[in-house]
Amino acid sequence: MGLTLSAIVEQLGGRLLGSPDMTITGLAPLQSAGPEQISFLSHPKYQSQLSTSGAACVVVSPAFEHSARQGCALIITEDPYLYFARLTRLWKQAQQTQRAFRIHPSAVIDPQAHVAEDAVIGPLCVVERDASIGAGTVLKSRVTLSEGCSVGARCILHSGVVVGADGFGFALHQGQWEKIEQLGAVRIGDDVEIGANTCIDRGALEDTVIGNGVKLDNLIQIGHNVHIGAHTAMAGCVGVAGSARIGAHCTVGGGAVVLGHLTVADHVHISAASVVTRSIAQPGQYTGMFPLDSNANWEKNAASLKQLSRLRERIKALESCISNHKDS
Repeated sequence: MGLTLSAIVEQLGGRLLGSPDMTITGLAPLQSAGPEQISFLSHPKYQSQLSTSGAACVVVSPAFEHSARQGCALIITEDPYLYFARLTRLWKQAQQTQRAFRIHPSAVIDPQAHVAEDAVIGPLCVVERDASIGAGTVLKSRVTLSEGCSVGARCILHSGVVVGADGFGFALHQGQWEKIEQLGAVRIGDDVEIGANTCIDRGALEDTVIGNGVKLDNLIQIGHNVHIGAHTAMAGCVGVAGSARIGAHCTVGGGAVVLGHLTVADHVHISAASVVTRSIAQPGQYTGMFPLDSNANWEKNAASLKQLSRLRERIKALESCISNHKDS
């Protein structure tokens, strides 16, 4: 089953150069697209592939309108990457077969849970008492939504996601750890997507909150009482410790860590593998990683880093001596 170019443009807009009756049977990258497939060009460094691509049609910006090979249909749009993102959703919707079930027979849903009529619950999911799931939300296989936790509308929770496990709360007494019961919940907004095997802990007293439009990759740990602002995105293996507050429209690169009780402003971008050890009050790009090097050089640099505090004191002393010498 395919889509005609006219159907694509009718749904998504853009200016079509080519036959509106051409049928597209698949989506593919420029370098491998075939004569019945559609592709896109959004970055100038791939411009050379445009003239040699075998694609039936390419989505391009006006700047590349005259760079395609002869006979290749074009859809002209100001933002080809965004257009292609919307095209993937249109394509999946068109190809989707009727579901055999809305709630899989193996799912376990507490009678006191609240599930929207059009929500989809996959195999082996568990939805506990007083949990709620909004309209159009999809839980893939083996998702756990714990007691009292809520997920908004049009969300996707991928396989293995756990929402509402106990936060890591213990009090040390005479050398032993005593559990602090986690009495809050997790509140997830609308249009949130959560990757496979990501865990979001319930709050200790107040709720853990995930804002509207947040995107979390696979294998992310969100600690108890964390607040994540709207439309923030985090790549795989990020860890956010308890009670951290991360603003809206932020990005956090893969493997980065945000320590607990810190505040990160809106529009902050954390590089991959960075460790955020202090609050960030101003928007911008922040990096806190040690550059990759040979192990021998790394050990030398690490040894030098250990001496920085003493070197700083020596520099202060020298500056003081120079200042006193000038004054005398």
